[in-house]
Amino acid sequence: MDRTSWSIQFRMGRRTIDKARSMPSPSRIRIALLLSATAMLSYASGFAAERVTLRGGAQFDCVRREADGDQVRLYLFPPAASAPGESSNYVQVPAASVLTVESIPDPIPTSPAKASVSTSLAPLTPAEMTQMLSRAGSQHNIDADLLASVVKAESNGNARAVSRAGAQGLMQLMPATATTLGVHDSFAPEQNIGGGTAYLDQLLKRYKDNIALALAAYNTGPPAVDRYHGIPPYRETRAYVARVIREFNRRKLAALANPAIASAAH
Repeated sequence: MDRTSWSIQFRMGRRTIDKARSMPSPSRIRIALLLSATAMLSYASGFAAERVTLRGGAQFDCVRREADGDQVRLYLFPPAASAPGESSNYVQVPAASVLTVESIPDPIPTSPAKASVSTSLAPLTPAEMTQMLSRAGSQHNIDADLLASVVKAESNGNARAVSRAGAQGLMQLMPATATTLGVHDSFAPEQNIGGGTAYLDQLLKRYKDNIALALAAYNTGPPAVDRYHGIPPYRETRAYVARVIREFNRRKLAALANPAIASAAH
């Protein structure tokens, strides 16, 4: 196994990440995922999403096409349970029946929201950030390193960050989502982390602790994940999932190399 691969074991009722199988596993159901940052990056960038329209009006969203004589194979997006690179999910149609082929664009971001005034102006220290992530992780049974990886991908630790779509704060909550989660000030770090963690918890439950699908839904919304039965074909979303997993792997490998520092951080 590649040393960059990490075994992520999600437990129903207790999401923890076991280090190299060294911890006991009394769970009723455990989903083991082997996630390599390198593999996920390749998976994210290897999809050229296309929408193929046939002369009869049928449409197929596919990752690639392959000619086979006078036929063409349209490789569809793999279902959520499929492994990267799995190629058994395809349909074969006559080449002459293909009317148009067009690229699937990334979704258009919504209009930016007006940023509210925050009462939290002082920048966070690394220790304060770690404590907030640990508290939120303990409350929702989510590894604090996963939360830290999301924060880095979303805002790079900038509590005042506002995206072009209007997402705000450390975990980039949209105003409507923040309201639903009971977050009154998205620029207040503890509120934002609490709300973002609660939302990620909801997504992990929705997708049965499949981290890749939960992260994709966090980035682009559950409707897109449900529509494609997996990570949507948007470059930004696939790059986001890979970026979070790469950072998570980096943190866990660093913890293995420096267990004393990792223990102090938690």
